[in-house]
Amino acid sequence: MIVITYKTIKQYQDSNKHAKDALERWYHIVTIANWSNLSEIRDTYNDVDFVGNDRYVFNIGGNKYRLVAMIHFSTRTLYIRFIGTHKEYDKIDCTTI
Repeated sequence: MIVITYKTIKQYQDSNKHAKDALERWYHIVTIANWSNLSEIRDTYNDVDFVGNDRYVFNIGGNKYRLVAMIHFSTRTLYIRFIGTHKEYDKIDCTTI
């Protein structure tokens, strides 16, 4: 998959050092994946939920962090829309972010 954009991950890592390894693992998994639907995502990365409006929520780092991504399977493109803790995630509307 093509991830738009790694810069978002890097910025989050810079301010949240404990998330670095988990986000790097997630990024590595995603960049070598070739997903075409939710079932294929779960075959590779089981901690993910579809929340509507092309948005998928990944639980990262043993459920310490959440990453919301908009995925367009036809172009193999994943747009990072949000990275944060569960507490931060609870403050957003993940279907419109």
